[in-house]
Amino acid sequence: MMLSRAHVERRTRGRIYWTTQCEGEVRLRLNKDDEEEEKPVTVHDMVLGTATKFGSQLALCSKYKDRWHLFSYIELYEECRRVAKAFLQLGLQRFHGVGIMGSNSAEWVIASIASIMAGGISVAMLSSSSSKVCQLIAETTKMNVFVVDNNKQLQKINQILGSLTYLKAIVQYKEELKTTQANLYSWQQFLDLADSVSEDRLDHTIDRQKPNQCCALVYNLGTTGPPKLMMLSHDNITWTTAATVQSLCYKCPPEGQEILVSYLPLSIISVQILDMWVAIAVAGTLYFAPPEAGKDTDSPPGAGFLFELLREVKPTTFYGVPWIWDLIRDNLKTSQLELGRFRRKVNDWAMKLGLRTNQRRMFGQVHPPLCFGVAKKLIFDPVKKFLGLSRCEQFFNLGMGLPRTTLDFFLSLNISIFELYGLSECTGIHTVSSHQAFRLLSCGKALLNTNTKVEEENEEGIGNICVWGRHIFMGYLNDFESTRQRIDSQGWMHTMDMGFLDSDKFLYILGSTKDMITLSSGEAINPNPIEERVKNHIPIVHYVVVVGQDHPFLSALLTLKCQVNWETGEPRTTLTNEVVAVCRSLKSQATWLSDVLEGRDPIVDNFIKQGMEAANEEAPSESYKVLKWVVLDTDFSVCGGELGATTKLKRGTVTKMYKEEIQKLAVILLAHPPAPHPCPCMVSGDTLGLGAPGSGVNGGAVRALGIHTLRARGSRVVLGAGSTAQRRPRGAGSSRAPGSPRWALEGGGVGREPPQKVQLAMRAKGGGGGL
Repeated sequence: MMLSRAHVERRTRGRIYWTTQCEGEVRLRLNKDDEEEEKPVTVHDMVLGTATKFGSQLALCSKYKDRWHLFSYIELYEECRRVAKAFLQLGLQRFHGVGIMGSNSAEWVIASIASIMAGGISVAMLSSSSSKVCQLIAETTKMNVFVVDNNKQLQKINQILGSLTYLKAIVQYKEELKTTQANLYSWQQFLDLADSVSEDRLDHTIDRQKPNQCCALVYNLGTTGPPKLMMLSHDNITWTTAATVQSLCYKCPPEGQEILVSYLPLSIISVQILDMWVAIAVAGTLYFAPPEAGKDTDSPPGAGFLFELLREVKPTTFYGVPWIWDLIRDNLKTSQLELGRFRRKVNDWAMKLGLRTNQRRMFGQVHPPLCFGVAKKLIFDPVKKFLGLSRCEQFFNLGMGLPRTTLDFFLSLNISIFELYGLSECTGIHTVSSHQAFRLLSCGKALLNTNTKVEEENEEGIGNICVWGRHIFMGYLNDFESTRQRIDSQGWMHTMDMGFLDSDKFLYILGSTKDMITLSSGEAINPNPIEERVKNHIPIVHYVVVVGQDHPFLSALLTLKCQVNWETGEPRTTLTNEVVAVCRSLKSQATWLSDVLEGRDPIVDNFIKQGMEAANEEAPSESYKVLKWVVLDTDFSVCGGELGATTKLKRGTVTKMYKEEIQKLAVILLAHPPAPHPCPCMVSGDTLGLGAPGSGVNGGAVRALGIHTLRARGSRVVLGAGSTAQRRPRGAGSSRAPGSPRWALEGGGVGREPPQKVQLAMRAKGGGGGL
């Protein structure tokens, strides 16, 4: 007799690591031998614990019309209970959804926590979600209540109102109601409903909740098919939060208090963990940007509002995304151009000193030179004060990894930007970088009590990344096959990302199996290293998308760095100050994007061509060369649809949006195929045998990352531009003989973008150790 999938799951409930039923329970990945491991707790218990210990500490701060509205932690807890009772009065059923769609605010946070307390499931929704997506998610999650911030979001729901089977009410928490309709409540009207529900009823609902049950749903929008809904348990959220706090350097009363600014969309689970849940765990204060900064998009609010807010509240930890770091970098470079000759020399000296000192710190050299204090006082501290980050001690980048040039720029200003790695399927965070664990271009080390392994390593030592820990999600809602493919019988989750671990357990991500391009010859190409090489050699290029699926050769879509309307996130048609400066150095007068399109500026056109040729010279074979390219008439953006909410490239969307341009490139290549010529990837000069037995360096990884020309220079080895090297992890077949020299990397590691120039210094320290 054939058993249904739900029946199979019910029979094995409590003994497997995943489920696809929202009311299901999962086996927690507990380490019973570790007495210090965090005990499973529910979301309510975590919030109550902070309110009990730090009730008078400031929790949430929202600004309305130049006035701050404040919640202490005891007030936050009481307000969450009140909202939870209001949800019960509306008829919220156990394991049914509460959709929250709107700008970051105290109400957003309270609604999310309260929906969980009331026994429902908090569904964090992208503000840019269409009515169709809202309908699909509402029906799949059996959504009882929609919480929206304004009339624009309300109208999306009204368009599909007749198709929402389970919906009982809509609550609007910003703006005054512009319409009157059944079951529509303002925030105050909604709060008043709580008076009809007893405290005992709410306590009974809270007491029934278990750490291994679902309490939240997040989703990813693919280019095809319905959105995948990922179920997160109480333990997923509370444990991941606690592990993140343990791995990073947060203040906690009475020693101090964290000050955080919430401006990235809370619908992204990594942002939600770092903003909302970490703040609660450490009794920090979370400030929200003013409502007028949101603009109803999933891009961060206008930079003008953001920097005003930063200067006012002076955060102690700051989370940025690539376009924010680009904005800061471009503004600082512009201000540097306005300096006088003497001040510019001082600035250059300080930045060179800052870069050199911080690179050494990565390898344990903690004592800066005596003159570092002078550079700090003259340059570094004023820069942080100008940005509103004078009290900030931790800087993080979320989303797509930053290029080496950007990391080096901030490092030279004594700002170490820490990279994170995680998927929604692992509650947003798996590895973190910190002052104690930092390598350029690495994603850092795994959270405490989690595991990482690399499967199916190829000859270059690169393989598929798998992760294990209590942060692994429960499963995809109502999607048995996808869940079973994602999580194996031992509880390991297959990330579908490619990379490797170094001997110090730093993780390096080199691409995704989903991004692989298969040429008509059958050869599989990872586009990520190619794209980073191109950006490295053509500094005016912002985004590179290598294409060529089922084509005989590779081609690329290029965008140039353009200024951005920082209130809407939309790209302008004006080139950035950095690009204009490069153009002037080339004797080009280009200022607008239209000046360089379609070959109108032969100087810039030739510069791009030379950069592409230089990138191609580092290709490991002819198949990895980009033979044709086109400069698009706009830069990519969140608003345009090419980027996700944290500015991660949506490759599938891009290939659909620019299908016509890709087809034209393919036609040109087919009409004019390139003539074959010898591969330039030859080792020249005095080579020292990287990858040979006794060298301590993984030669496969060297080749995979574009190292082709080596020459001896005294006792040092200088690698060709755009290259770097990496040892194979311990226990993964390292060929270094006992007692042979150890290789150490100066000024960087292996990562998303190979540095322009990396020097390897041989240290004869015997065996052991790594980078």
